Order: sequence, then structure tokens, then C-alpha cells
Amino acid sequence: MSVLTVLLDGIASAGGAVGAGIAALAAGIGVGQIGKGALESIARQPEVAGEIRSNMILAAALVEGVALFGVIAGILAIVM
Repeated sequence: MSVLTVLLDGIASAGGAVGAGIAALAAGIGVGQIGKGALESIARQPEVAGEIRSNMILAAALVEGVALFGVIAGILAIVM
């Protein structure tokens, strides 16, 4: 193995780790913003709390699904 190959493998692993971390961090921020918006909406219109809550859970699940793909892609970049 040449020095360049070893260096590029290290850079790819570091990039995968950073990418996975950013995906997880962004998902946390996104779910926090969804929760914040839902709570503000429920405070303004308490009569539609059930609808808002169900929409919030659906949106949070979609954000978490996208984040899972990002984390898996980052882990694959580390492993392969």
C-alpha cells in the first residue's frame, strides 16, 4: 500500500464520521423546531391539539428517517 492510499482511507473515515455526526445533530435540531412549532400552535388553538400533535409526530418521524439514512451513509463511508 502506498502512503497516498493510507492517507485517503483516513480522510474517508474522518469524513464519514463527521457526516454521521452532522446528520444526527441536524435531526435533533429539526425535531426540536418541529416540537417548538407544535407547542406554539397548540397554545394558540387548543381545540385542534389532537390534529397538531399527530402531524407533529408524522413530521418528526420523517425527519428521523432521513437522519437515519445520513448516519448509515456515514458509517458505510467509515467501514468501506
